[in-house]
Amino acid sequence: MCYPTPQELGLAARALADEHPGEVRLRQAGTSRAGQPIWVLSVAATATAGTGGALGTASPLDPGGAIGTGGTADTGGTAGTGGPNGTADALGTAGPLGTASTASTAGPAGPGGAGGAGGTDGSLGTGGAGGAGGPALGGARNVLVVAGAHANEPVGGATALSLARRLLRDPAPRAGCGWHFLLCADPDGADLHRTPRPYSLLDYHRYFFRPPGPEQPEWAPSLLPADRLPPETLALLALIDELRPVLQVSLHATDLGGSWVQLTRDIPGLAEPFAKSAADLRIPVENGASDAAGWPSPGPGIFVIPEPGSEAAGAFHPEDTRLSTWYHAHRYDGTTAIVEVPMWASDLVDDPAPHPDPRGALRMLAGRLTADAALVTEARERTRGRDRPGPGAPEDPAADALLRAVDWTLALIPRIAVEWTGPVAPAEATAAYIASIDAFGRRLSLRAAAMLLRVLRAEGHPAAPGLDRLVTGWCEEFAARFGARWIPVATQVEHQSRTVLAAYARLVAAGGPTGRV
Repeated sequence: MCYPTPQELGLAARALADEHPGEVRLRQAGTSRAGQPIWVLSVAATATAGTGGALGTASPLDPGGAIGTGGTADTGGTAGTGGPNGTADALGTAGPLGTASTASTAGPAGPGGAGGAGGTDGSLGTGGAGGAGGPALGGARNVLVVAGAHANEPVGGATALSLARRLLRDPAPRAGCGWHFLLCADPDGADLHRTPRPYSLLDYHRYFFRPPGPEQPEWAPSLLPADRLPPETLALLALIDELRPVLQVSLHATDLGGSWVQLTRDIPGLAEPFAKSAADLRIPVENGASDAAGWPSPGPGIFVIPEPGSEAAGAFHPEDTRLSTWYHAHRYDGTTAIVEVPMWASDLVDDPAPHPDPRGALRMLAGRLTADAALVTEARERTRGRDRPGPGAPEDPAADALLRAVDWTLALIPRIAVEWTGPVAPAEATAAYIASIDAFGRRLSLRAAAMLLRVLRAEGHPAAPGLDRLVTGWCEEFAARFGARWIPVATQVEHQSRTVLAAYARLVAAGGPTGRV
């Protein structure tokens, strides 16, 4: 099993919709900066007593009525020109999604309104405006699962497809609940991060890309004014406004470490099924995640984002989490869960023993981070004035995006080093927490170096060989220090899927405004 590309996700989702026309709907929620479609796959709620009656007169996927009036969705068409679309797993190999086929007739309908007619150019009905008001999906509750918010975390798309198929086999979680999957929130970034199946940390970093914070769909609202938000963010916000999800799940991954969950509100009882899944699948639980230092933790690996003004530290970033898209669901009494799963596992992040000298360790780690960043900064400075390739050198179209990400990461590092050595540094901490900080620091410098190396290689820059040796050495040291153990993609997907289903089940069982029926 490999990590699917955005194009493969769209084709597989189209095939699934064709196989289950009465239960599954694929539509386009927006367009990326580079013009790529942002796809949403929906699996209909099943009717239950007390959910408001029938779920639409023409299709259970229509919010309150019939979905369009113009025809069928790709009946008899082909996906691209190289492969069939409509068999179980055939994705095709050429051509854009929907080429030479009739587009879906349903536009993105808002709650309570019918979608407009779609186009005929391969898009999935982006021209219809939905009605306002009224219950979504005929009065049913909704779950929104967001994949691909970070370009370098590709497992989410595979999990989204797996969950959709699972819900079709076992529809119990669909009783009165529609499930919606944003297949890739940042398709442009995902195309720049090319890792279908990395064989090592070095292989993973050879084509690494992670955009700067203001260009990340979920984080952009915390860093940019509303009139400068990227189209990917606007599409996600509009989808939340339309669905008003009782639960939003954002699927994330870490390169090396363990699994953990961040919550915007506590979901009582989630720790037990989460821990059981991790143990069954031999995935360590990251009980001292650096992202969540000092946060309330109702169980190992479960962290609740603290209230504003809390003294909890650990999010070493300039963003205000509460302005992110995670909290947009709170407008509708929703809860967001962020589910992290590792690509490579390390048992060091699951060690609850007290660390003998946390502040001393943090000073050492801050010193190493500063020194490593200086090496990358030196290489970056050698490229100033040569941000474009010289005569005869091949041009890398990704160079601008890569260099923006390099500079943003390098600018972040000094603030992190200050946090680690300042008065808020903890006097007591677990070995797992120090290990998580160690991994966090290593990956920052490594990511900046890897992205810079991509630009230098494309330019044929004389600094490329030296930086290549640095990246290779850091990857080998990272893997050796943490005893990196590869987690198969299918196992990553299974753990995320189990955690999403458990979060929904526990949320509904808890009742109240965050588990409303």
